[in-house]
Amino acid sequence: MSDRPNGKNVSSNYDGQRNCMGAMGLVLLSLSVAACGSLTRNPVPKDLADTASIVGSAKVRFWGDAAPPDLRALKKRMAESVRARFGRRSYRQGPISVEYLAISGGSDDGAYGAGLLVGWSAAGTRPEFQVVTGVSTGAIIAPFAFLGPRYDQQLREAYTNTASRKIFEPRLLAGLIQGSSLASTAPLRQLIQKYVTKQMLREIAKAHLNGRRLLIGTTNLDAGRPVIWDIGALANSSHPRALELFRKIIRASAAIPAVFPPVQFEVEADGKRFDELHADGGVSASVFLYPAQITTGNYLTGLRFKRRLYVIRNSKVRPDYAPGVRGLVSITRRSLTTLISSSGTGDLYRIYLISIRDGIDYNLAQIPQSFTGQSARPFDVKYMRALFDVGYRRARSGYPWSKRPPGYGIQSRTVVRLNPSQALSGPRHSR
Repeated sequence: MSDRPNGKNVSSNYDGQRNCMGAMGLVLLSLSVAACGSLTRNPVPKDLADTASIVGSAKVRFWGDAAPPDLRALKKRMAESVRARFGRRSYRQGPISVEYLAISGGSDDGAYGAGLLVGWSAAGTRPEFQVVTGVSTGAIIAPFAFLGPRYDQQLREAYTNTASRKIFEPRLLAGLIQGSSLASTAPLRQLIQKYVTKQMLREIAKAHLNGRRLLIGTTNLDAGRPVIWDIGALANSSHPRALELFRKIIRASAAIPAVFPPVQFEVEADGKRFDELHADGGVSASVFLYPAQITTGNYLTGLRFKRRLYVIRNSKVRPDYAPGVRGLVSITRRSLTTLISSSGTGDLYRIYLISIRDGIDYNLAQIPQSFTGQSARPFDVKYMRALFDVGYRRARSGYPWSKRPPGYGIQSRTVVRLNPSQALSGPRHSR
């Protein structure tokens, strides 16, 4: 059965990845003929980058590509969080089920993940997640997913009634001459303020105290490294502008470089004030679980448990076929689209290997290749509604989760078998 919207295509010449790559291509084209302006900066010196912290909130983030310096304490907190949530359960009650959710970037393709979550709720099988992570459009979805089905209506509204004018305002000429981006995200700022409220932050704070974690990824452009923000820790901190900072983190995670402006954060290191520049988390990782340097195979010693990871990738396995590519702009756009797709697949493999190592059941969802709808422009409401409906229908009828990343072991009969002791030390493979 085709996943076309109402059996028809949404006519378009807009490329399949929906990451504003056309505008990105224009940036690359124009860099040779225009001098871009620069932001007023006081960047963190290289030797202080590892010790810089947000002013007023010392421990609300960590690098996404390295083990935190307090790894032992982190593992202890992870174990305590699970115990706090489940208490002391008897072996007779069966294993504790711990679910993780990782949501990728994908611009307006996030409508698929939003529809999937709402359809999952309608099916009555959507779990309460111990950990939710989000990048870019996934960072916008993540708080809704973390707080559960009671936020489904807002999630539906955000991804089926939000046109491009509510996301950005083009400023091509001004951006090329004196700016840091080709569009203003003032409308996105207002949209985030509408949905990310004090009440939402209070609920995240409460869930954090009950042992659950909401993590959002950005990219530190100065360091060229991923950063993971612990939103629950921020919500429970004494930061006087925690809500404003939460909104900035989401905006930064969704800031497509050159297209949307990056976000500056005030930090302190060695008793001095500096700033950092953060942009789209998808630049460094399109989707994440936790840094590979953290092993979690034995952090729940003494508990009988099983862990499941659900990854929602808001894109197809491969870009749609696009014959007739010609000219510098279209070639650049198509090349960047392909690069992003390939990089995203690599992220899925990285997470898969982490899940195998740590004894976590891996489940992947992606936009089906059978979906042939196309978008006439970024954040085309008609396209987003069609894609939302596809995600909703597939989840409502029982989503066909893939157990491996795309292209891996298609003919393999490998089965991962876990028992309580193996879950603590990592799985074994049997054929």
